[in-house]
Amino acid sequence: MMGQVFIVADDHPLFRGALREILASLPEPGTIVEAADFDETARALADNPEADLLLLDLAMPGTSGLSGLALLRAEYPSIPIAIVSGIENAPIVARALDLGASGFIPKSTGFEEIRRAIQTLLAGDVWLPPDVPLDAERDPEVTELIQRIRTLTPQQTRVLTMLGRGLLNKQIAYELGISEATIKAHVSAVLLKLGVDSRTQAVIRLSKLGIDLDTGFLA
Repeated sequence: MMGQVFIVADDHPLFRGALREILASLPEPGTIVEAADFDETARALADNPEADLLLLDLAMPGTSGLSGLALLRAEYPSIPIAIVSGIENAPIVARALDLGASGFIPKSTGFEEIRRAIQTLLAGDVWLPPDVPLDAERDPEVTELIQRIRTLTPQQTRVLTMLGRGLLNKQIAYELGISEATIKAHVSAVLLKLGVDSRTQAVIRLSKLGIDLDTGFLA
């Protein structure tokens, strides 16, 4: 019987090492897969579509803030995703929950508390930092965007992710191993579901889920 699989997605090797140490100390340690950017995270999930837990940093190369969470949540709805971030203000925590995160672990949290948080998440419960009010006012435009993203199929979600990375139809077709004509059809469907007229507008809408890393607030 295969043990648990954990994916640790963070661009800081020292923090990945700390999380690896915590995961290895669990009563039932499992396989730990590390990713240093969004592309590596997507590949790790593709290789482990039934992973038990994804620990996801918000500020990794290849994605902007909560957009990465939105895309991964849409593509892998059954995998628990916990945000592990140095940004921990109430609006960000609330938005992460709106996007389907199972938990939010500030990087300032002590090792023992992180271990308890992970065990809580593995038990199927939500874990949040104490003393963070979750009644922050929602941006109606962002709320609508989240609802639209959730209507995308997994393949359309992959295409939107690649549009966000600036890839051309030919490059997307190569990466997904399907025809360029099929990609064009997917792009048209994505634009329709997002309520936009062009690839550029789709990317701009996606950037609404980004975070200003200087302030820690939604961009």
